[in-house]
Amino acid sequence: MRTIANILVFAMIALTSLSAYAQNRNLDNFRPPDKNGINQFESPKDTIYTFDGIKVRVGGASTLQFQAVNHENSGAVELIEIGDNFNLATANLDLDVALAKGVRMHLRTYLSSRHHPEPYVKGGYLQIDNLDFISPGLLEEAMKHLTVKLGHMENNYGDAHFRRSDNAQTIYNPFVGNLIMDAFTTEVGGEVYYRSNGFMGMFGLSNGKLNQAVTNPGTTGASVLAKVGYDKQLNEDFRLRLTGSLYTTGKSGRVYLYSADRTGSRYYLVMEDTEATTSGNFRSGRYDPGMRNEITAFMFNPFLKYKGLEFFGTIESARGKADTEADSRVATQLAGEIIYRFGSNENFYVGTRYNTVDSEDPSGSDITIDRFQLGAGAFMTKNILLKLEYVNQQYDGYDTTSIFNEGAFKGVMMEAVISF
Repeated sequence: MRTIANILVFAMIALTSLSAYAQNRNLDNFRPPDKNGINQFESPKDTIYTFDGIKVRVGGASTLQFQAVNHENSGAVELIEIGDNFNLATANLDLDVALAKGVRMHLRTYLSSRHHPEPYVKGGYLQIDNLDFISPGLLEEAMKHLTVKLGHMENNYGDAHFRRSDNAQTIYNPFVGNLIMDAFTTEVGGEVYYRSNGFMGMFGLSNGKLNQAVTNPGTTGASVLAKVGYDKQLNEDFRLRLTGSLYTTGKSGRVYLYSADRTGSRYYLVMEDTEATTSGNFRSGRYDPGMRNEITAFMFNPFLKYKGLEFFGTIESARGKADTEADSRVATQLAGEIIYRFGSNENFYVGTRYNTVDSEDPSGSDITIDRFQLGAGAFMTKNILLKLEYVNQQYDGYDTTSIFNEGAFKGVMMEAVISF
């Protein structure tokens, strides 16, 4: 009954939003949650403001997958039997509110996800691009270049998280799955951005906690975030973006950088044992290097787009350790994707991604995971996307007693996306 009620609530919100769709739903310095937001990264910075009173934008997303994937291993641990069928539909609810000139609030709620079929809040933030709400003209010249974000929010580490699927918000991702080592976390903190003529710098601090509480004082410390980059449309046909990012914390009871996404992966129950459940084993197909303390991670992301052809890359290195380990370990991730968009207004695309992780595993083994993806998509409207993906993932280097020994999964995923 709870699931049915959630669906009815989401349907009513969607109908209410669509009935008002003829109205102007644009907000200042806002990344559109539809096709127009593809290949945007940080929220845009504009010095022209349209604020004329509090404005509430209700939006959301719904995504449904059909999975036809098989998995295998050496037989040391028996795998759960999986077949071809639909997965649980996921749904998001977004509230974006213009509160003052250059001041905006964002809040995302997961209405239904793989790990949590019941609604729960992902997080939100306050974004400040102008200080006239304090005093007209305050730091006017500086605020033409500065943006401040404050909240319990998704950390801006790397650029890959701008293209990943965030539960039901999957329209930005040209593929179905995210990266193998999926860097994503939400922490309480703040970020300050400076942007000028294509150059960008960001510095942020957070409390280093995914689960917020006043218990266990002294066990965690601040996490530091930083990003520098260049993003410029060099001419009518060619755009170049290159960024480098840092996430580091020297004291944390548990770092969630590669395990914070509680909505679940897109490859349901792959490489899981016979006792696995859809919600309990929600990270299927991903890899968490198990670095729970004293972690430092770097990510470099080149993005090039020439007419309809685009390339996005990820070069990542993380060093850290678990509390029980004396020495740090290293995990390295490489990924490259090539997308070609074509047709009227680039409404169609084909693409491929290669992703590999090489890690000193907590088990003591040096492991490698390789994934090949081949995808295609078609936009029915700017709010509706259909995707098709072939995925092939291989595991190497695991001990003979591991469920991943000689492991592999491959098959086809289909995904339907609505985002508004």
